[in-house]
Amino acid sequence: MTPRTPEGPDARFHDDLVGLDPNDPEARAFAEHLDRIERSGPSFTVEGALDGIADFAESSNRIGGHYRAMAVLVVLLILLGVVVSVWDTISRFLGW
Repeated sequence: MTPRTPEGPDARFHDDLVGLDPNDPEARAFAEHLDRIERSGPSFTVEGALDGIADFAESSNRIGGHYRAMAVLVVLLILLGVVVSVWDTISRFLGW
């Protein structure tokens, strides 16, 4: 009879992280990190793109300092690009 491996969040500790304490916060954070890395979904769909944005938002909320400032800067530059392209499109449409 083979021993059963548990399902759910503790399965990582029986497969990859053998010997680490599942109640240790650092070990749990590392297990969550490994789960995020191994998760692969279709990135060519709208849902996949939104999942990627959600991952970016979650990771930028976890970090601090200048890394968070860089994430905010990237978001602001993306929004600036959208505003400029919408402004250009509207001005060309009205000027036509």
